[in-house]
Amino acid sequence: MAGEDAVLILAAAPERMRNADAPWPYRQDSDFHYLTGFDEPEAVLALLPGRAHGETVLFCRERDAERERWDGERMGTDRAARELKLDDAFPIDDIDDILPGMIEGRARVYCHFGQEPDFDARLLAWMRRLRTARGGGVVPKDLVALSHLLHDLRLFKSKDELALMRRSAEVAGAAHLAAMALAAPGVAEYEIEGEILRTIRGRGAVPAFPPTIAAGANACIMHYQANRATLKAGDLLLVDAGAEVDCYASDITRTYPVDGRFSTEQRALYDIVHEAQLAAIDAVRPGRAFADSHDAAVRVIASGLCALGLVKGSVDRVIAEGAYKPYFPSKTGHWLGLDVHDVGDYRIDGEPRVLEEGMVLTVEPGIYIPPNDKSVAERWRGIGIRIEDDIAVTKGAPEVMTAMVPKDPTSF
Repeated sequence: MAGEDAVLILAAAPERMRNADAPWPYRQDSDFHYLTGFDEPEAVLALLPGRAHGETVLFCRERDAERERWDGERMGTDRAARELKLDDAFPIDDIDDILPGMIEGRARVYCHFGQEPDFDARLLAWMRRLRTARGGGVVPKDLVALSHLLHDLRLFKSKDELALMRRSAEVAGAAHLAAMALAAPGVAEYEIEGEILRTIRGRGAVPAFPPTIAAGANACIMHYQANRATLKAGDLLLVDAGAEVDCYASDITRTYPVDGRFSTEQRALYDIVHEAQLAAIDAVRPGRAFADSHDAAVRVIASGLCALGLVKGSVDRVIAEGAYKPYFPSKTGHWLGLDVHDVGDYRIDGEPRVLEEGMVLTVEPGIYIPPNDKSVAERWRGIGIRIEDDIAVTKGAPEVMTAMVPKDPTSF
């Protein structure tokens, strides 16, 4: 895709500090992981189409017994080349002497320029050095966004990637079931969070994102993160949590009554969201537009809100004017993969993207009635409901990868 007159250069994610000398747990850059499977920092991948001495070259840290005593084992160049099926690997300390020569003579550099300023400066220094070299090296004239090539590839999952995502879904599903078993009046949101994290880590995975554990009116906050409140009888509990297995994410949301019983208003709204999600999932089929899923959910939610008298007017008018949006302000889903909100265009040439086999997305409609909304009767206020599943596009009916977590209102 890049052509033999190009070079593709990608740096590993740097280690990031939480505070002082305490780093965050290391997580590899998703694109770097996709192309290498290498999970260490201080590394650079060079892809050199048509190069006789090897097209895939990794620069990484060498083995170092003293540093490994403190920081853990490194793969090293020999093992990296062998196990990751690379053409060659060199010590990262030698990159300034080797990589500029690989760049020379190429017309374009594909990279993530603007993502990591320190690496950008290093890349520009290599090119500047080539320009000022005796005789003047042939320096690439263009820096091109690597995402233009790479992110469309990532949108289509292979069989191995889908297997990892199913495993990630299984882990997250187990975490949600553990949360359901613990939820009861008097339990704190952070206790639910702790059970979810224990279950995910206990299965060898990591959280894909900080879980949202939102009881009562907290569920009306779209990205609630405090997780400090106590569950009360009569509350609904919204839990949004996912796992990550070998960097591949899952993303599940369930909402259910803390004490096992819906109020009349809670059940009425839950039924609308549940029906909207089923309609949206049914629209996830090859040849359909990505937006069809959202449109299906919007029509069900608008119809339900009209029937309950929470919005006024005909369903078509409510949709056309967006009168439902105060209660359903978000989209119905997003791409899912190495990132929770994964890469990939949602529109092409201004038109919604058509779904194809191998794509994976979430379907997550919701209704959120703010606790201070004076336009509705008090009995409706402070109810937030979202139901989210991970859906793989297949040749036929959509595959619900997270179906192990119950969502039928009679199951709570």
